[in-house]
Amino acid sequence: AEIESVHSMIEDVTYQMQTSSSQSKDLIGPIAILKYKQTRAAELVADNICQIFGGRALTRTGMGKFVEKFHRSHKMQSILGGSEEIMADLAIREAVKQMGPNPSRL
Repeated sequence: AEIESVHSMIEDVTYQMQTSSSQSKDLIGPIAILKYKQTRAAELVADNICQIFGGRALTRTGMGKFVEKFHRSHKMQSILGGSEEIMADLAIREAVKQMGPNPSRL
């Protein structure tokens, strides 16, 4: 379900990028949330695949080499463009900005 929701968000953001004239201002928050959800989904996938493969997930050869490589490198995705906490904070700040001067509308 996590991967499907991330895929749906990718499609939504892509559509908004193609149809919106003011891309940079309106898409900061959704892109930050998308990156946050993607890195959380990658963490979940890495944990689950290690549970499924067991000891083979730790080997660098044979059936486990792709699992081991993904498990070793998936954290890099969350670090390169900003950590999860920074992306979540950015998304919240952008949502508050878009609400305007009357935040009680939430």
